[in-house]
Amino acid sequence: MGTTLALSLRMNAGTKARKPNLDSLREQARDCRACDLWRRATQTVFGEGPARAQAMLVGEQPGDAEDLQGHPFVGPAGALLDRALVDAGLDRNKLYVTNAVKHFKWEPRGKRRLHKTPAQQEIEACHRWLEEEIAILHPRLIVCLGATAARAVTGRPVKVGDSRGNIVELEAGPALLFTVHPSFVLRVPGDARKHAYDALVADLKVAADYLD
Repeated sequence: MGTTLALSLRMNAGTKARKPNLDSLREQARDCRACDLWRRATQTVFGEGPARAQAMLVGEQPGDAEDLQGHPFVGPAGALLDRALVDAGLDRNKLYVTNAVKHFKWEPRGKRRLHKTPAQQEIEACHRWLEEEIAILHPRLIVCLGATAARAVTGRPVKVGDSRGNIVELEAGPALLFTVHPSFVLRVPGDARKHAYDALVADLKVAADYLD
């Protein structure tokens, strides 16, 4: 976790040097041109939630519904996440929800726009916004939803399957919890989906217990 620790220290140092707020940061991100994803996206989809949220949930990127509506986690994966949060005893209205990448990356498939995983350079280009969101919020806990989010937060590859469901406390900065992205649960076929959903809820319950 050395990279994560260095990252958290850099975030804390940045907060002392400047104190932007979420509204001004959202306005700046609206016109972001740091990579080419903006060219095919409808709009920037920034994080949402209270400025004093104790926990931040970080996903990968907006999906089709998020790109059209301009809000994070409002599509099928967001609906599943909402249900899982309720089952875990967490109130989404008290959480800050965002993504590592703020523009929808997609490829055409007939009349549909299908998700395409962001490249590392696109994650890095967008990292400024995530870093500043964390610096402004000072959350007690960051929940990384999936491998892309985990890599964006820690600065290194993370095997979510090996690390999920455990609180990682650092000497500086917020604690971390790794779990799967809700879209992963939606991709699990047949009866195995319930097991995948229950495992996601169990991970989120660890977050709820930690925040209590």
